[in-house]
Amino acid sequence: MKWKENVAGSLILAILILLVLLPLITVLLQVVCPGLTLSEFDPGNLSLILDVFTRPLWKKAFLNSASLSLCTTAAGLLLAGVLAHIRVKYRFPLAGLLDLVSWILMIMPSFILAQGWVFFASGNGIARSWLHIQGMNDFLFSFPGLVTVMVLCKYPMAYVAIKASLEWYPARLVHVARLSGASPLRAWISIQLPLGMPTYFSAAMLIFMDTVGDYGMSSTITAVYSFPTLPYTIYSAICSSPVRFDMAGVLSLYLVVMIVIAMTLQFYVMGKKRFDFLDTGTEQVSPQKTGPAATVLLTVAAALFCLVALGIPVGSNFIMSFSDSFSIEKFQFTLANYQNVLQPDGALLEGVKHSLGLASAAAVIGLLIGFSVAYILTYSQFKLKRLIDMLTLVAMAVPGVVLGIGYIFVWNQKWLQPLGLNLYGKPEILILASVASAVPLINRVLVGGMSKVPQELLTASQVEGARLGRRLRTILLPLLHSSMVSAVLSAFGGSVFNLAITTILYPPNYSTLPVYISDSYNDLNFGYAAAATIVGGAFIIAIMLLLQLILNLGKRKRYADHT
Repeated sequence: MKWKENVAGSLILAILILLVLLPLITVLLQVVCPGLTLSEFDPGNLSLILDVFTRPLWKKAFLNSASLSLCTTAAGLLLAGVLAHIRVKYRFPLAGLLDLVSWILMIMPSFILAQGWVFFASGNGIARSWLHIQGMNDFLFSFPGLVTVMVLCKYPMAYVAIKASLEWYPARLVHVARLSGASPLRAWISIQLPLGMPTYFSAAMLIFMDTVGDYGMSSTITAVYSFPTLPYTIYSAICSSPVRFDMAGVLSLYLVVMIVIAMTLQFYVMGKKRFDFLDTGTEQVSPQKTGPAATVLLTVAAALFCLVALGIPVGSNFIMSFSDSFSIEKFQFTLANYQNVLQPDGALLEGVKHSLGLASAAAVIGLLIGFSVAYILTYSQFKLKRLIDMLTLVAMAVPGVVLGIGYIFVWNQKWLQPLGLNLYGKPEILILASVASAVPLINRVLVGGMSKVPQELLTASQVEGARLGRRLRTILLPLLHSSMVSAVLSAFGGSVFNLAITTILYPPNYSTLPVYISDSYNDLNFGYAAAATIVGGAFIIAIMLLLQLILNLGKRKRYADHT
């Protein structure tokens, strides 16, 4: 049995090395070998690694990324935990709206959300020009304002993971604590919180890595507010003339170092403790009906939160989609933007088609790889599983721009042409890069779910003669249904709007939805781009809601048969 685990672990490790490590290595090699040209090889360039502490721009970008990521992680985890706890424990009219808003924020590209906030809070934006709210410009374009926007953008990933974990609780342990005189709060702090630590750490890592590697949000905001980050500075180095591959390599190295430090801290805190608790004393949480006053309070609070988190950025983009000017003060209502976007032979529909195909392939392939990774990390004794975990985390931390550049270096080699593997300029390279981006998120969500399932359940069925497929089908997959649905939808939504990777790697005449929108923004046609965002985003959201309904049909049927 152990040799099968080693074979499976080695295969998964090889896949992750090909998808993640090899492209990253090619980027890091730019420090000593710019452009991977042997004639440019210079080991003396290693001295550039220490220049991050002396060069003003590099130092500022490093410190900005570190401070922004840490503050966003702390605030985002707290917000996600509170929202998930309220959503799972209480039943009130707008409870489902929290889920919907979180999913929408998760699939919305960060640069679109940032653009909406700029439209709202800039000096000639909606807050000042229409609502006569003073001070929004000074708040947004400051460090606390940037952290606030980042938190509202990044919390959904942690919310999804924590909510899936909180749907089950150790009822027997909680009842024993209550009978021993513990208050509900004391029982939660001493029992439920410690058992949920894997999920909370995974959620924190999701926020941290997505923040430290985010390009869209920081590039849009920092265009107005001088706050350079590592991803933005790396992109500038790649797009500058002459191209600074060495600078991109050094700053990419520090991104990896930050992730390694965070991972090391997580492993140190969790150690070898056990956190599985699903047994005969575990119950599925049923939301409680609250009193009239609490119902009103929770409903109003949920409505206000959703209005701020989603209503402001999306509403600002919606208003801009009817404008013939990029200035709110010069707003003139027009339907021309939507008329151009909805043309039957327009490029938008073709871009949506390509994006849906890429996202579907990334979700299916990513789920297979991500589930295998999570299973190996949770239940196997494979000696190199820590390396597998590190590779999945690094994949999420590396900015899409850097990953895209690495894929160009890897898959644009002349010696691959006779083998038919020269994938640069072909849609297949987009699928590989999208899978590499989807696997970490899928893995984090599934690891949080698997950590609740004791290995003894699988071992007992194995002793009874059940093969691996039967154990997965009858035990593990039913218990992971919510986590699986969350993982699929997260990967699908994230792949649809993956701007950085598609911008770098999309083949000629193969435009995708985010590239289509981005090109419109770059052409300063903000109204047209906003209309494309509203139409394309609404279509994708409808597809995701339908997909969620289909995926949950099996669970509802089993519940109906059981009752």
